[in-house]
Amino acid sequence: MKASYIFPSLYAISLCWQDKTLKKGKQQIKEYQNSEMKKIKGLVSKKGITVSTSDNSENLASRGYGKLENKTLVLSFYEALFLQSKGTLEVVKGKSRKALDFQELLHQFEVVDENAWLKYLVYRDLRSRGYVVREGFGLGIDFRVYERGEYRKTTAAYLILGIQEGKPISVKELAHVLKHVQSLKKKLVLGVVNRRGEVVYYTLSKLTIKKM
Repeated sequence: MKASYIFPSLYAISLCWQDKTLKKGKQQIKEYQNSEMKKIKGLVSKKGITVSTSDNSENLASRGYGKLENKTLVLSFYEALFLQSKGTLEVVKGKSRKALDFQELLHQFEVVDENAWLKYLVYRDLRSRGYVVREGFGLGIDFRVYERGEYRKTTAAYLILGIQEGKPISVKELAHVLKHVQSLKKKLVLGVVNRRGEVVYYTLSKLTIKKM
């Protein structure tokens, strides 16, 4: 039997990353949440959500949010959704500067990315644990994750591939991503989102397919 697809719930995984890596104390969570309090305003644009550098954007950039371009900070939609959910960001659209609520902003994201909700859930989970999370660089990599305190000091320790539980993924595709990640001497982590919206993380170090 030729194996062309595998399902996230049936992976032979080497390690549950969540148990050994994604832990932090209540004090760390409190400090992180307090650092997200000052509200700024962002505008929907073709590139994403733009924030003026005069509007506290440099503080956001120093914490691993967005990309500085000229005199603006450009946030991705999942970054904007996360900051909006924390009460840090107000997003407006058009000449009327109409404020968008969470669902309206999510719809803007879904227009350009069919995996918008999946990416947001994984991003939110990682950020809520205090990690700096940056955009991936193609080939199926959704995010780069930095150890706490390591952002801008070293390269990302983990590369994240978000997967919806129960949704098949091509073995060929997964093998290609794994090979690429290993060529960079990084760890590939699967962020599997279950039907309740919870995220479980697994490292994948070897993919073996046996002919049956």
